Amino acid sequence: MKSSVIGTLGVISMVAAGSLFAATAEETYKKSCGVCHDAGVANAPKLGDKAAWAPRIKEGKDAMYKSALLGKPGTLMSAKGGAAYLADDEVKAVVDLMMAKAK
Repeated sequence: MKSSVIGTLGVISMVAAGSLFAATAEETYKKSCGVCHDAGVANAPKLGDKAAWAPRIKEGKDAMYKSALLGKPGTLMSAKGGAAYLADDEVKAVVDLMMAKAK
């Protein structure tokens, strides 16, 4: 019994530590998305460029999520921007951030 309690506490502490160190959307953007979206590489819409983002935002949040998660055919936008290690929720958070900065 004692060892199962200790094991459970160890798992709980690891989960809590992981939550403490989870990257913010801004940090994820800087690490994984900014390379292209800061410089406009291959016509990637730049962060905060209202004119470039307007038609994308008009398509709706679900369409934006789909492009970010699965990639956009005919462009260099690959699935998750090439950062396959990102969780879907992390990618969606970055999409939300980018949309907010373009409004």
